Amino acid sequence: MMWIDTHCHLDAPEFAADREAVIASAQRAGVSAFVIPAVTLDTCQDVLTLCQQQPACVPALGLHPIYADSHHQLSDIDRLDELLARHRPRAVGEIGLDFFVEGLSEEKQTALFVAQLKLARKHDLPVLLHVRRSQDKILKYLRQFPVRGGFAHAFNGSRQQAQQFLDMGFKLGFGGAMTYPRALRIRELATTLPLDALVIETDAPDIPPEWQPHQRHAPDQLPRIASLLAELRGGIPLGELATQLRRNSEAVLGPLPAGI
Repeated sequence: MMWIDTHCHLDAPEFAADREAVIASAQRAGVSAFVIPAVTLDTCQDVLTLCQQQPACVPALGLHPIYADSHHQLSDIDRLDELLARHRPRAVGEIGLDFFVEGLSEEKQTALFVAQLKLARKHDLPVLLHVRRSQDKILKYLRQFPVRGGFAHAFNGSRQQAQQFLDMGFKLGFGGAMTYPRALRIRELATTLPLDALVIETDAPDIPPEWQPHQRHAPDQLPRIASLLAELRGGIPLGELATQLRRNSEAVLGPLPAGI
């Protein structure tokens, strides 16, 4: 069984001291591929370098909404356009809208998001979505600027919103938040949505699981997250789950590293 971490930030400074060891530990645990989304122009280069050095890592390039106030809207979009054309990553991401963090400009976030949807259309790439208290607005812009599917990362919307994302060709990401017993809505969705709608992720170093609260999250926890998902879905065999989750991930991103 080889698992795919569809969203982790292994380029983050939290992994600077032991990045290779973290990747090796996850591979020993059964994680064969890591999707690494950039969040700024500077991290685009970091992600590309990491993925060149580590064959198990695949890149996505994008500008995160949390940093919308510091992105130079026109020049950064032009530069991202050049990077997408030159390096042809697996997706545009991490992009989206964040209405949870206080003080962020909705206008700037929206302009940045729409510009990147247009880039995804131009380069015929899927997108990795940051959807934080913004499901309906993101769905609105996806209807206006439809793209070639993608992943809705750390999904926590309603069943109706989930179905709208699925109808647009998206898979929904579940990870650390699902491990908390009080996350009833997330668990219900993970349990009852069609299995071909799901992918799993860590968002490492963020969103640690229930068994490692307040710690740096790392991709070696992904198999345990997958085991919980199997339990929630009535004890589906892990091999069957791993096969279907890989199929779901590759339906969006294309072939991914399969490990040794």
